[in-house]
Amino acid sequence: MCSLLLFSSCEDNDGVIFSIQDDIRLGQQVAEEVDSTYRAQGKLLDPNSTNAKTQQAYQSLNRIVNRVLNSGQVKYKSEFPWTVKIIKDDETLNAFASPGGQIYVFSGLVKFLEDEDHFAGVLAHEIAHADKRHSVKQLQRDYGIALLLSVALGNDPGTLQAIAGQLAGTLAGLRFSREAETEADNTSVDYLAGTNYYACDGAAGFFVKMQQEGQQATPPEFISTHPDPGNRIQNIQQLAQQKSCKTTSAADTDFQQLKNALN
Repeated sequence: MCSLLLFSSCEDNDGVIFSIQDDIRLGQQVAEEVDSTYRAQGKLLDPNSTNAKTQQAYQSLNRIVNRVLNSGQVKYKSEFPWTVKIIKDDETLNAFASPGGQIYVFSGLVKFLEDEDHFAGVLAHEIAHADKRHSVKQLQRDYGIALLLSVALGNDPGTLQAIAGQLAGTLAGLRFSREAETEADNTSVDYLAGTNYYACDGAAGFFVKMQQEGQQATPPEFISTHPDPGNRIQNIQQLAQQKSCKTTSAADTDFQQLKNALN
């Protein structure tokens, strides 16, 4: 269908109607909704804050994120804005990314983990969801091509705002398909390998720790949904072995600084 329209074919455009600019527009509206919600709750840490500890937290976090983004493996590294914000919620072990690369990290995830490679693996997984355009693909399945085409053509701006509002409320708990989760896991290996710094199987470490802890805390959707975490650990580690990429841990310097700044 896409090839009959004044768009790239679905295959050329990652299988979706939305253009990259549409992703960015939607992501900006989602970010405004998310920011507003958590700011009203007093949980959003302002990236422009003059507070010394907040500044340190963002400096450390940005260094970790930028290593992943500069891996040479992120397809839309230059196109998406790739902002990152911290939500001060010590009870939530989660991170998520909106379309267009707006990344959110909950302080509970930072405090739960001890290894920078594992944290970088979670970030790489979420960056992959945005870079592979998984949430937009899911919107296309949920809403249908006709409606999203109308939004993409600018014929229905109200619908874009409505979709952004709904997506903002569900992104933190969005259940991606088995295929999307597997692709994000696999892509995290490529991203981390490209850093030449982090262990390329870092994402597996997060799943291992969740299993060791017995999942006493409420797990994020990307671990509580299919495929089974045990299978994901095995898959990531096997892929790392096949690629013969670095699996020794990097220094935890930036992560420890981030943890200290959030205490």
